[in-house]
Amino acid sequence: MDQHSKAAQVAPFTAVTPPRHPAEPAQSPVGHSTSTAERGSFCLAVCSCGWTGPARRSRDLARKDATRHAATP
Repeated sequence: MDQHSKAAQVAPFTAVTPPRHPAEPAQSPVGHSTSTAERGSFCLAVCSCGWTGPARRSRDLARKDATRHAATP
């Protein structure tokens, strides 16, 4: 029997709303509202404007990506 025939369907990446990390402070509604999202063993920065940073294994680097993005006008 093929062990992959009963694989569960997963929603597309764009259909999943990324969660905000509870340790990150909430951003003001003006400008960019950034957070980090976990995708398997990777972490990436996401923004309310639709921007996403590169997938990183380091959560700290993903947070730095989000901070740099939020600082841009």
